[in-house]
Amino acid sequence: MEYRRFGRTGWQVSEIGFGCWGLGGGWGRQDDAEGKRALARALELGVNFFDTAYVYGDGHSERILGEVLRTSKKSVFTATKVPAKTMEWPARPTTPAEKAFPADWIVHCAETSLKRLGLERIDLLQMHVWNDAWLNAEGWRRAAEELKKSGKIRAFGVSVNDNDPESVLRLVDSGRIDSVQVIYNIFEQVPAEKLFPLCQQKNVAVIVRVPFDEGSLTGAFTPQMKFERGDWRAGYFKGERLAETCARVERLKEFLRPGIPTLSALALKFALSHPAVSAVIPGMRRVANVEANSAVSDGKLLTPEELRRLRGHAWQRNFYAGAWE
Repeated sequence: MEYRRFGRTGWQVSEIGFGCWGLGGGWGRQDDAEGKRALARALELGVNFFDTAYVYGDGHSERILGEVLRTSKKSVFTATKVPAKTMEWPARPTTPAEKAFPADWIVHCAETSLKRLGLERIDLLQMHVWNDAWLNAEGWRRAAEELKKSGKIRAFGVSVNDNDPESVLRLVDSGRIDSVQVIYNIFEQVPAEKLFPLCQQKNVAVIVRVPFDEGSLTGAFTPQMKFERGDWRAGYFKGERLAETCARVERLKEFLRPGIPTLSALALKFALSHPAVSAVIPGMRRVANVEANSAVSDGKLLTPEELRRLRGHAWQRNFYAGAWE
């Protein structure tokens, strides 16, 4: 496992982190025992960055992660996220910060997450959505400062709204956060235009989520496949979306070569090949996924020519719109 500097914190985090959304449910058949085995295997393979959230399974993800971490002697970094009190996804531009993220709500969620995790401290606490209009709001800033001073958290960041990376530019420039979490993959390349260079300039860590475009970039999907009952992606890939996505994924097979034997490896190496990226957090629920994803961390990145060609595969769209309807 290769490790990278996590922005101004100086932490050395595994470049392949563990995205814990799937441990909370909502991705089809749930298997907590296998999820725990996946977490344990990740620890064995050197993964030391784990990202979960208050709302993943109404705390179920945090509880499972905490149970495994407390039985391990490994030194790790734990990140979780505070939802807007309004529970809006994404954050509405018209919702004031006082309603979405009042200080007492952030503190309450942090303390609840600590109890679920069974830990004394959260390394990184993040706001789960963001609105540029909240930049100078006093509540969230005061809460972050109080939680840091009390030792309940070490760093504070923001998880950016789906497909809206430029909404966080002013916040990064302000120096008020330690990290940003953003969607970045072969299809969604906009963050590399403005956000990533600014994060490098301001020494703000970048956490890449959705490197597989909710699974499509693994190459495991077909236009005829049906998602399991309870899998929210049935809405994300509804209508003609799945067929069009599979056609675009098929074209990526020309990039496979020794060292990049699978589309999953290609997707992860694409994300890792940008120097602004501190960690990529693919969602993982099974041991086999953990082993395959961890193996990609071998210190070898895509060539400049491959990255140039992959820029031509960028695809501007927002499948999250209406995905839960």
